[in-house]
Amino acid sequence: MHIEFRHLRTIQAIHEAGGLARAAEQMNITQSALSHQVKGLEDQAGVELFVRRSKPLKLSPAGQRLLKLAQQVLPQVQALQDEFAGLREGSTGRMHIAIECHACFEWLFPVLEHFRRAWPDVDVDIRPGLAFDALPALLREEVDLVVSSDPEELPGVKFVELFDYNPVFVASANHPLAQKTYVEAADFRAETLITYPVERTRLDIFSQLLIPAKVEPAAIRQVELTAVILLLVASNRGVSVLPDWVVREVKYSSDYVTRPLTKEGITRRLYAAVREDDLGKPFMDELLRLAGEEARKLQAQ
Repeated sequence: MHIEFRHLRTIQAIHEAGGLARAAEQMNITQSALSHQVKGLEDQAGVELFVRRSKPLKLSPAGQRLLKLAQQVLPQVQALQDEFAGLREGSTGRMHIAIECHACFEWLFPVLEHFRRAWPDVDVDIRPGLAFDALPALLREEVDLVVSSDPEELPGVKFVELFDYNPVFVASANHPLAQKTYVEAADFRAETLITYPVERTRLDIFSQLLIPAKVEPAAIRQVELTAVILLLVASNRGVSVLPDWVVREVKYSSDYVTRPLTKEGITRRLYAAVREDDLGKPFMDELLRLAGEEARKLQAQ
């Protein structure tokens, strides 16, 4: 027996209309064509689907079974068609984001809150990219966007510039290094450096300053939360290096000092790595636009 979606729609339409004539009118076909369709379906099934001579027209037990199938299948088919239409129009989709920047969670959450309100049908998820290889996952289509400060040449991947930032030294206001106008690599030799629990090569303080200078801090203490890092710094339990947008409020507190790294300062750039095929999708463009707006707000503070 070969059942098509049109057969299920026909059974459902006749049941709801209560007769062939009204169902044919609703389906915009002739009553003769509808009768022929029902007869062909009954011939395939080998049973009658309707109780003839009943008013309104009633389904037979076999017809009831087919109606039940129609009521289960047709809504799922319609939902799939709506989903595909949304994908074509760019109103639905998936936005799974991996973050290779531990402090970026604090910057990204306001962006995602605005995005969620504007694109409620897009499935948004965040994965800490520091826990796995985010860029290979992007190539495998396991994630859709990677926030990173380390662009690479990858086939089919575009690194979209988000914004520049400055890693800055943070210490207690009564720390000896607070008297300096800037800090250098050698200043960390006697210090306990408080960092996120991340590989050294993925921390700006190491990749941009300490590793090139071959300097090792006296001790390293790893802490998960930015708030706890700042609490320890204020208690003179160590010093830290954080992105300038993270410490934008700290610089107004009498408990802390922030200083540039080196006399010239260090500037880093944050990127969104996206598959080239996904560029141009409306919701992807919107997320990148919102990210740019949030970056400008941070820089203006």
